[in-house]
Amino acid sequence: MRYKIAATTVLAAMAAPSLAFAHHPMGGATPSTLMEGLLSGFGHPIIGVDHLAFVVLVGLAAVFLTRKYVAPLAFIFGTVAGCLLITNGTALPYAELVITGSVVLLGAMVMSGRKIPSGVYLAIFAIAGLFHGGAYGEAIVGAENSPLVAYLVGFAAIQYSIAIGAGFVVEKFWHATEAAAAKPRIAGAVAAGIGVAFFVENVEGMIFG
Repeated sequence: MRYKIAATTVLAAMAAPSLAFAHHPMGGATPSTLMEGLLSGFGHPIIGVDHLAFVVLVGLAAVFLTRKYVAPLAFIFGTVAGCLLITNGTALPYAELVITGSVVLLGAMVMSGRKIPSGVYLAIFAIAGLFHGGAYGEAIVGAENSPLVAYLVGFAAIQYSIAIGAGFVVEKFWHATEAAAAKPRIAGAVAAGIGVAFFVENVEGMIFG
C-alpha cells in the first residue's frame, strides 16, 4: 500500500505542471454582466488545479467529521471573505505559497488516515479559504456589484457541490467508513503530490523570477 501511495504521489507531482491552466475563466477580462460573473465564478475553482485539489480534499476530510455537510462551509465562507478583501484593496502576503502549501498540508492530513479534531480541520479550511478566495478575487477586481455578487455565488456553489460530491464518492462508491480507509488516503496522496509540484514551481518562480 505504501508503494502505491508513493507512486501515485510522484505521478501526480510530475503531471501537475502540465495541468496548470490559466486562473482566469474570462481570459483575464473582468466580468461585466451578471451571467459573466456567475460563469466566471463557476469556472475559477475548476480551472485552477491547485484550487480544485484543495476543494476535493475538503470533501474527503469533511466526510469523516461529525457535521460533514456543514464543515465545508468554513472553507467556502473563507473564500468569500478572501475575495472581498482583495476586491477592497487588501493584499494577502505570500498568497500562492500559502495556497499550494495548504494543498500539501491537507493532503498529508488526509493521507495519514489519522483522526484529527474537527476544530483543527475547520481552522485550516477557514484560513486556507481566505487565501484561495484572495486568488479568486483577482479575476473580479474592478467589477460592478451585480457581476461581483454573481461571481461569489458561482464559486461558492461550485465549491460546495464539489466538496459534497467528493464525500459522496467516498461513502457510496468507495464504501469508506473511516479516515484510515485506503482509497481516501490514496486520493489525499495524489492531491498532496499536486500541491508539492505547484509549491516547488512557486518557490522557483520567486528565486529565479
